[in-house]
Amino acid sequence: MKFPKFADLILFEDDDVIVVNKPPFISSLDEREGGEVNMLRLAKQYTEDAQICHRLDKETSGALIIAKNPEAYRSVSMQFERRKVKKVYHAVIDGTHVFENLLIDLPILNVGKGNVTISRQEGKRAETWFQSLKYFKHYTLVECRPVTGRMHQIRIHLATQRASIAGDEMYKGQPVFLSKIKRKYILGKDQEELPIMKRFALHAFEVSFKLPSGKDITVHAPYPKDFETLLKLLDKFDS
Repeated sequence: MKFPKFADLILFEDDDVIVVNKPPFISSLDEREGGEVNMLRLAKQYTEDAQICHRLDKETSGALIIAKNPEAYRSVSMQFERRKVKKVYHAVIDGTHVFENLLIDLPILNVGKGNVTISRQEGKRAETWFQSLKYFKHYTLVECRPVTGRMHQIRIHLATQRASIAGDEMYKGQPVFLSKIKRKYILGKDQEELPIMKRFALHAFEVSFKLPSGKDITVHAPYPKDFETLLKLLDKFDS
């Protein structure tokens, strides 16, 4: 996998913070010991005091806030703690679902080893708003606005609605194959069909917060190539 130049990922930068468009398949932080490239390492090569202010799952692309100094890190972290940072994600989900400002508030319990479950008894409060943006025959493009920031929150909340994110096999989401949406699709002999997206279809589309300077800012992260391609093909063959 070819790693992008950090400078090419920058959507916004001032003296205190950087907002980047995180590519899929790169961890936010060191997952384990070893040489795996992650966003923190890339950021530290660019500016040595860099700290990541929040995490995106490895497969999730999109807007990620990075502080350039300890004061900025404290400022942004406090906003996350006080739920002052507004995050908007876009997801392609299995099936046609009409969500009109639907609020899911099911508590999430982190059971360790990267797994979470819904637990009304032991879970921590978790709230997400969902709004359908575009309908296809077999899929829906949905806007997700998490109020809290639990691990896998959007993914598991959608799964509770039988609306798993396309390709999110951990939560019973099915990969999207061209043969499913394109009529008369013929696969060559001895060819194995690969999914249109090699990950689950979740993108951190927008983030709004207050800069340490006191100025309010909203940053949009354009769709990466794989997400854009999926939507184009759904438009063409599944609408």
